[in-house]
Amino acid sequence: MTNATKSRVTMQVHQVYIKASAQAVWDAITKPEWSARYGYGGRVEYDLRPGGAYRGLASEAMKRYGAEIGRAIPEVVTDGEVIEADPPRRLVQTYRGAWDESMAAEGFTRLTWEIHEMPGGVSKLTVVHDLEGAPRMASLLGGELEVEGFGGGWSEILSSLKTLLETGQPLRG
Repeated sequence: MTNATKSRVTMQVHQVYIKASAQAVWDAITKPEWSARYGYGGRVEYDLRPGGAYRGLASEAMKRYGAEIGRAIPEVVTDGEVIEADPPRRLVQTYRGAWDESMAAEGFTRLTWEIHEMPGGVSKLTVVHDLEGAPRMASLLGGELEVEGFGGGWSEILSSLKTLLETGQPLRG
């Protein structure tokens, strides 16, 4: 698949198998003390009820990096609203990149987290991100577009989540 073809993909589906309970995966996704330890290190805030707010906050590393490149990184880098929460199995939310005007202008996308606990202490995590109308966000989260040092997308975030839950250590550190 060429980059031109990949950039037209508006529905991204990612799956990862994690040696952890569904509850542990749920907690890692929804609790700030966990989210700060994987991916890009930002803390999340969820009001886990339909209509509740979602916010992804900038980490100190993100803010330092922004200062190094001469760009202020806002406190809230992603935001959205909870559509459905069924702990520890399913979370549906809207999601918008709020760290820069061009990403924010693409508007809100739909993000679904599905967690299926399997035999042997393994959970299958499926992330479905409907990125219709958000081509820059699709490129970034698909790992094609690097924006100011961030660009591994869902593959990097989910690999980091898996590593943390299985080893107790961050992927990078």
